[in-house]
Amino acid sequence: MLRDKLRTFAEVREWDQFHSPKNLSMALMVEVAELMEHFQWLTEAQSGNLDAEKKAAVAEELADILLYLVRLSDKLNVDLLEASLHKLKKNELKYPANKVRGSAKKYSAYLK
Repeated sequence: MLRDKLRTFAEVREWDQFHSPKNLSMALMVEVAELMEHFQWLTEAQSGNLDAEKKAAVAEELADILLYLVRLSDKLNVDLLEASLHKLKKNELKYPANKVRGSAKKYSAYLK
């Protein structure tokens, strides 16, 4: 399991002492910013049609984000799959398909 591999990775390097939720959340945001940098200044069309080199770089950033997210959830004892499925159910209620189909408006626009 990925969570267990990350635990071992950190333990072997004695990095657990640095992996507080605060530090991990900050590292996660840095990685998200690095991902965003790859798309900065691209058009919508270009962002969906990356060349192989750019796509590989984006894949590395996505992996970094996932690794920090899994590590953070482990430190906080949050089951990411369970939390994600719960959030998806909430979003289904907030964004009923018959009201939001084809629209990018925030849910509060549909409460009226």
